[in-house]
Amino acid sequence: MNIIQNLESSIFKINTAFGSGTGFYSALDQVIVTNFHVISGSLSVSVEDGSKNRYLAKVIYANPGKDIAFLKAESLPNPIQTVNTNHGTLVSTRDKLLVLGFPYGMPFTVTEGTVSNPKQVIGGSDYIQTDAAINPGNSGGPVINEKGELLGIVTAKFSDADNMGFAIPMETIREEFEIIDQLSDELTIGCLSCNSLIQEKSSYCPNCGNDIEENLFQESPPSGFSVKVEKAIQNLGIDPVLARTGSEYWKFHLGSAEIRMFVYDNNYLFATSPLNELPRKNLAELYEYIMRKDTGVHRLSISDNQIFLSYRVHISDLYSSYEDQVIKNLAQLAEKADELDNRFISDFGAKMSKFSKQHES
Repeated sequence: MNIIQNLESSIFKINTAFGSGTGFYSALDQVIVTNFHVISGSLSVSVEDGSKNRYLAKVIYANPGKDIAFLKAESLPNPIQTVNTNHGTLVSTRDKLLVLGFPYGMPFTVTEGTVSNPKQVIGGSDYIQTDAAINPGNSGGPVINEKGELLGIVTAKFSDADNMGFAIPMETIREEFEIIDQLSDELTIGCLSCNSLIQEKSSYCPNCGNDIEENLFQESPPSGFSVKVEKAIQNLGIDPVLARTGSEYWKFHLGSAEIRMFVYDNNYLFATSPLNELPRKNLAELYEYIMRKDTGVHRLSISDNQIFLSYRVHISDLYSSYEDQVIKNLAQLAEKADELDNRFISDFGAKMSKFSKQHES
């Protein structure tokens, strides 16, 4: 499994305003590869490494027909080792393979399986069929062999069939790698019909005349509610793209503290931060501090051995004369969380939460 440990730093969680998936860096091609459906509706996304660092990435290529997309993240440190895309290995039935990714948005996960069919035809295209466990969030992740050679990219799993996952085969991926030197830093679309490259917004393909959805060239606008919440995130000096983690859900770090903002019970905007784990000693003093500490509109609480700082407000308040104050309160929660998690360590011997960026504490 040493090969997996070496490759882990090149596998990323892809976060968008609509959900999350997986992507991987190809050193030979100098792009991050993922599925089109993972980034659909976005021109910019964030890529997250295993240390919870997020980097801004631009979508530079999207091919909806092949469900492949390429990203560029300028500030991303180059991984030391990446999957091998330059090989001649062929996939055969019963070959062992490994699926790398972030199922359900969880931390980096490896699942193992075998090839059920190397050329399963679905919708006129070939896919690798495998019995490896594949779940939402794995989409866009690499499928490799034990040598670290790329065999395919996870693309789908039938929701009503167990032990059946699919990957775009290496032959299809190589066709897309061949056009990388023709791409720019701006979005290019691959035509669903003839595969030609379309670099300017158009309602049809200049090469074959096939209809092109013009919304492929533009980002889906955020809701009015999201715009308000993201104003608070911007006030913290954070690009909202780096905080988006799903539909009306944001997660980011301010210093060491993880901050989560989301809709709760369809009526409330909830912001919370898991600060620390309870210490074995000084519990009486810590409980007294939590009960007596004046944190204003924010509330300290304990749940599942974790200390939380939280803030809840009715969504309607964001559409009232209290809007500016609510936005201010959201930003202040993040600032207080980054201060309090260190105080609980120094004053009470608590440990950082497992969700914290501990190297910054």
